[in-house]
Amino acid sequence: MDSLGWLLLGLVVGAIVSVLVTRKLAQKEVSTENSVSHLLSSHFHPLPLNNITITERQFPFRMRADLQREIDRVFGGQIHIRHFCGVRNEYSHESVTLTGCISQSEHNPTISTPPEYEELDIGEDQPVRVLKNGLWLLEKEGLKFVVLLSPAGHYGQITGIQYQVGTPNTPEGTQIVQSFFNQLEESVLKAESYRGKILSLEESRHSYSGQSKGIKVHQLRHVERDQVILPEETISLLERNVIQFVKQRDQLSRFHQATRKGLLFYGPPGTGKTHTIHYLARALEGHTTLLISAEQVGLLGEYMTLARLLQPSIVIIEDVDLIARNRSNMNSACEEVMLNKLLNEMDGLNEEADILFILTTNRPETLEAALASRPGRIDQAIEFPLPDETGRMKLVQLYSQGLSLSEDNIKEITSRTAEVSAAFIKELLRRIVQFHIEANGIGEITHSNIDQALNEMLFQGGNLNLKLLGAANNQA
Repeated sequence: MDSLGWLLLGLVVGAIVSVLVTRKLAQKEVSTENSVSHLLSSHFHPLPLNNITITERQFPFRMRADLQREIDRVFGGQIHIRHFCGVRNEYSHESVTLTGCISQSEHNPTISTPPEYEELDIGEDQPVRVLKNGLWLLEKEGLKFVVLLSPAGHYGQITGIQYQVGTPNTPEGTQIVQSFFNQLEESVLKAESYRGKILSLEESRHSYSGQSKGIKVHQLRHVERDQVILPEETISLLERNVIQFVKQRDQLSRFHQATRKGLLFYGPPGTGKTHTIHYLARALEGHTTLLISAEQVGLLGEYMTLARLLQPSIVIIEDVDLIARNRSNMNSACEEVMLNKLLNEMDGLNEEADILFILTTNRPETLEAALASRPGRIDQAIEFPLPDETGRMKLVQLYSQGLSLSEDNIKEITSRTAEVSAAFIKELLRRIVQFHIEANGIGEITHSNIDQALNEMLFQGGNLNLKLLGAANNQA
């Protein structure tokens, strides 16, 4: 019985070992079939892989929408796609490379996978599907070559898009490489996905919609020329230094005059600086607008690269006093570094750069003299004062559209809002409507609605409320 038992045990163990060996061989065979090295060898056969040449270019990560569009155009023409797939290296933290694909590793081979895409928001009706990584086995006029796309970066952070092209080491192979990279470079220089739009750079990779960003495209509210309510002298300065300046750029260039310009919008809060910028961003057709908030000044170099690439462009820095106040009021070397970066970028521009700088501040007296008092950086300061009586009447008419407001009511609001900002009047009209709704009012706005709204805004909230609403000096 003992002998029979050992015999049965031996048969069972042998069967298990046989199954395991068979499975391992099958897995190895599947792994070999899926390995990128095997795909490359089959594609270039009978040419040995050590006879191909690999050429590499890296492009900015934020330009991947234009790169993807160009890839779709290039590979949709005379180039025949023999095979396309995604690629993956299981354990490596480095980007996949063609050299790594060719150098077959038994323990960690680079294998083919389904391609992965992400949707990139470029401010249009449909996002762009951009490939995260991929391998194309290609043929053009009988010559076989490959293209590998993979992310590039340092220390785990993606900073660019890497393209590697593998071709036979022949003049024809070299020509294909040069043609391919020239087309990609032209697509980046054209920047069709972002040119003429209103942009800011995003540190976060994705939005709440799940779409990837990198560059955020803004949809600013539509502001018409007659909705810019400012004194005539302010309007005249804007027209001459912005609208007319842009129209005259070609003539200025012929007379060897600079086509770049720096403007400073200053005045109390709520007087229309941002509102006017919204108008200018749409009025200057063909211009790319870059919006830089104070906390993004660390990305100023990248912003300026985009401004040069996408010119004619407008670079807007709101509340510039947060990063460009007088050096004597600075508390750290980091603040001075940010200020110097701004000064150098504005001063280092080529005079033929078609770039408008528009800086805004509520506290012009705090600005560093090297910025505010240096033509070539700031060429014109434009004051945005509190609206006068005529301006207040126009603002009431602007913000009361859709309401039934009598001429007497308009005059009352105008007379009782001396020394307030445009933003105050906009909020006042909303409060008037609220009181009208609460009184179950229909038809015309009443004197009581106006009186209640003014009382709440000017008196019940105290001095702090007056200051917050832009009416600190109001005595109504």
